[in-house]
Amino acid sequence: MAIRIKLPDISMGITEATIIRWLKTVGDIIQAGEPLVEVETAKSTLEIESPASGRIIEIKAQVGAEIEVGAEIAVIEKIPDVA
Repeated sequence: MAIRIKLPDISMGITEATIIRWLKTVGDIIQAGEPLVEVETAKSTLEIESPASGRIIEIKAQVGAEIEVGAEIAVIEKIPDVA
């Protein structure tokens, strides 16, 4: 099952963020709550955690891209051996 990861609502009044650095790459296994990507807003730089566990199968937002809150940034495939 594919889980679509979206840029979360980071802070009140923030409508977009810039992808600074991916902390995982396609093919990596990630646990829910583990840092996935670093983003920068007008106010700060922060890490976005993965909301689910599985294998990263697609990264949709490249480094340097400005992404709207709610936009899809990655896809994780749920795999049986990952909690």
